[in-house]
This record gives sequence, structure tokens and C-alpha cells, in this order.
Amino acid sequence: MAATYDLVIIGSGPGGIAAGLLAKQQGRPFIILEKGGHAMQGIIDTYPKGKKVYPTIPKRYPDPFPVLDIKPPDEKIPVEAYVDQANTVIKENDLAVHYNEEFKQIEGQFPDYIVKTDKGSYLTKNIILGFGSNIPNDLGIYGEAKTVARNIENGEDYIGINVLVIGGGNAAADVVCSLSKIKREAKDHDTSVYWAHIKETFEINKDTARDLGEEVLLGGHIKILQKAIPKIGEVDADGIDRLYIHQTTSSVMGNDLYLYQGMSFPMKNVIACIGTHGPSAIFDALNLQQITCTGAICKIAKEGERLLMLSDNLETSRPGIYAIGGAISPSYMEIGSDGIIKEKKHSNLIYTAVLDAQTAMNKIVKE
Repeated sequence: MAATYDLVIIGSGPGGIAAGLLAKQQGRPFIILEKGGHAMQGIIDTYPKGKKVYPTIPKRYPDPFPVLDIKPPDEKIPVEAYVDQANTVIKENDLAVHYNEEFKQIEGQFPDYIVKTDKGSYLTKNIILGFGSNIPNDLGIYGEAKTVARNIENGEDYIGINVLVIGGGNAAADVVCSLSKIKREAKDHDTSVYWAHIKETFEINKDTARDLGEEVLLGGHIKILQKAIPKIGEVDADGIDRLYIHQTTSSVMGNDLYLYQGMSFPMKNVIACIGTHGPSAIFDALNLQQITCTGAICKIAKEGERLLMLSDNLETSRPGIYAIGGAISPSYMEIGSDGIIKEKKHSNLIYTAVLDAQTAMNKIVKE
């Protein structure tokens, strides 16, 4: 039988934690679902290491910060310290966060929704979607590789094996550097970290390039594969999912035959850092109304971009389901109380995510 709550919050970012704090204050039964292993996993994965976190309040928004417990300090701390702050808030307030539990779907109708995850089902009246907009892209081939953003938690698992990292940006570079360091310090001299990118040049910043250069000079085993394209996911004779990386093609051998040169890696040894996309596909799966932007109705968003339809209290087209934070940035369509639809700019800031949580909770507590 599904556990029953008044509110299910999906995502433990600043907005999700703020919603949990407000629900706790109101004495409402709730849970926070987080697919990652830590609070604010989305921030951990997407903020560069050491990046400063700002308590920025946009000019058109009111001060003070909506939920002070989750406000970043004025002295602009690094992201790691802000995550520590969030963990302290969760612990001190005994917030119910379910880690490593991935949201799958919503069934039923208001007020009897069933939220399904990879671990269970939850009966609830209200749902807050706070999962952000940085959803990992897929490789688009059979036997999907693990996709991460900028770091890995289990680097030691790659000691003694050849690992492939796919991606040409800072996220991939950070993972390559971390894995190489782990292997080097473990004196793993027999295996390497292969770094593949579909282009010839890699796009990384100076600090990341410096870290990589230092790792190479210290003896890190990094092998670069330029113009390397993930072509085929297959199952080998031993039943292991593998990824074939195509590097070069020789001249035609006759009868429309080509000779390919590449490498094959067990899929479990592949880490893909190939960018992220927004949650539009998730909104479609949940049957939430969106509008496709055209020049006549969109001034902020890009042509062809799909924007979520929300009320002035951030409720979606399905009663009791709200969207907050990065999930609706950089803009969404607001249906005013007068019925007029207008595009709303929505900055992807910690402040706005927390304010969104407060806005949604104000509507929920009035019901």
C-alpha cells in the first residue's frame, strides 16, 4: 500500500528544501525525493568546484530572503560550503529526504495523486516539481553509459580498469583529471583514462587545463581520442554491454566496404559528460500544458522553445501540481487571474527557487 502524504517534493535543491521547511512549519506530512546521493545533487553536479555562491536578490524582487535557513551567507562561500549548510539544515530540522530514489511518473487525479519512483509509490494531494533544468543528455545508443556532470563519487571503482570519458568540456575534463589522480595515487600503472571527444579541439577553461597539465606531468595515464564518435552499443559473446568508439575510416575497399578503426569499452566503464537539457519531455509525459514559442507570443524565449503554462501561484494545468526553480527557467507562460497569458522571465537563482517554493506553499496551505 502506498504511503500517504499531503505533499511530495521532487528534488532537494534550494527550492525543494525550502518547501520542506515550510511544510514542516505547517505540520503537513511530506517527503522530498532526491535521485542523487546527496542534498542539492544538481548543484553539486553543475557548479564548478570552488564556485562562489551568491545570495543574489534581483532588483524587482522583495527583501528579505524568503526562507532564511537556506539563504547563502553574504560573504559568498564556495558551493561545497553551501551544500554543507543545506545538509545541516536538513539534519537540524529532521526533514524527510529519500536519497537515491528516482522519480518516474504521476498517476491519478487531484486530490489523489500517486507518485511512483524506482523504489515505491506515494499517495499525495500536492506535488512540487523542483528537479531543475539540468537533465543529462543521452548518448542515444543501445546500452546507455552512465551519465554524470562534473564529478564522480566512486572513483576508486575504476582502479585496475581502462575507463572511457566522453565529452569535450570542463565537466569531462574534471572527471578525467580526478580519475587519473586516483589511479596514479593507487599506483595503477597498467590501465589508463581514455578521453574521447567528437571534435578535434577540447573546450576547457584555463584553470581546468592547468589541472590537467599538472596531472600529466605527475605521471597520470591520460590518453586523448580526438574525433571519436560513439557509434554502436552491443552485447559481446560474454553477455557484456559494450560501447564502440569510431575514430577513423579508411578508403573504400571495393563493393561499398569500408575499414573502420576504433575501440570497444565495456559500457560499465564508460562515463558520458555530454551536456544537459530542459525538462520539457518530462512535462509532456506528465500531461502538463506547454506553449511553443513563436515570434508573436514570445519575446524572451527562443523561437520554437516550449514553455510551461503556470498560474500566478506556479500551479500547472493539473491542479495540485506546482513547478519551481530551474524547472521553469529562463521563462514560462503565466495565466493571470484575468485569463491573460503572458511570458514571464524567471532567473535561475537560489533566491528565485526559494521564493517559488514559498509562493507554491502559500497556495497549498490555503486549500
